[in-house]
Amino acid sequence: MIMNGIRTVKFGLMAALLLMAGQAFAQASRTWVSGVGDDANPCSRTAPCKTFAGAISKTAAGGEIDALDPAGYGALTITKSITIDGGGGQVASVLVAGTNGLVVAAGPSDVVRIRNVRINGISGSGNGGINGIRFISGGTLEIDHVAIFDFTNFGIDSELGGNGTLLISDTLIENAGAGGVFITNSVGTTFATLNRVTMIGGGKGLRVEDGTVAIVSNSTATSNTGNGFIANGNTRAVNLSLENSVAFNNGAGGVFSGSLATVHISRCNIAKNGTGLVVSGGTIVSGGNNVVHDNGTNGAPTSTPGQI
Repeated sequence: MIMNGIRTVKFGLMAALLLMAGQAFAQASRTWVSGVGDDANPCSRTAPCKTFAGAISKTAAGGEIDALDPAGYGALTITKSITIDGGGGQVASVLVAGTNGLVVAAGPSDVVRIRNVRINGISGSGNGGINGIRFISGGTLEIDHVAIFDFTNFGIDSELGGNGTLLISDTLIENAGAGGVFITNSVGTTFATLNRVTMIGGGKGLRVEDGTVAIVSNSTATSNTGNGFIANGNTRAVNLSLENSVAFNNGAGGVFSGSLATVHISRCNIAKNGTGLVVSGGTIVSGGNNVVHDNGTNGAPTSTPGQI
């Protein structure tokens, strides 16, 4: 009886230890980061982590990482469904040199949301960041209220190899060496929407290529050294729709349609560019309600079917 009692006590202790270990490694649906946190913490509200990278391993798929206070939270590679929210009215920042800011390399059905974050590539440092956000795999990427600036390549670089969705809203991209937003797809289709997005002072504004269907509204491409809005297919068709948007003071074309590209424009203001409308192997279909003026050369759409 005594031996049986001892065995029972030992079994109970082992079970308790295993339970405690499981709880220690359990992932929370919501975790927290703070400038005064520590990545050894459990990332709870009262014991936050210090970086996004420290918190993501402790956050369950489909969960959320929230910032408690202004701080720099570091670069991150995202491989699962997650929401990263920097909070409103504060500076939740990612500062990188010589690498990408945030990389999304998730599964084909995963949904990643990035909100209220500033991403700084310090390109004038001599070792600038490469891309602000890079989307290389995943089902859906939502970017909302994000400021991206001073990267040597693109602000947002989406290069999927399968079907996916890219949603960008209320976002500023400034001084990106190659361009504000670049979207292409090697084998599938990327469905993209941009609403209230400003792309300023970069190499180009928005460039969409193979397998991309993009709808752009209430957005601006201004003061870029190259084209403002570009659609060009290398091997497959690309479709771009611009509505109520502005291409202003770009060094090359305001709107450019290249090979295998169809561009629709409606209620757009295209002014002070090297050339307003550039048709170079593709088509530009105008709703007949655009303003194209004061460009070096205004250019003309391929067709103007008018409004219905």
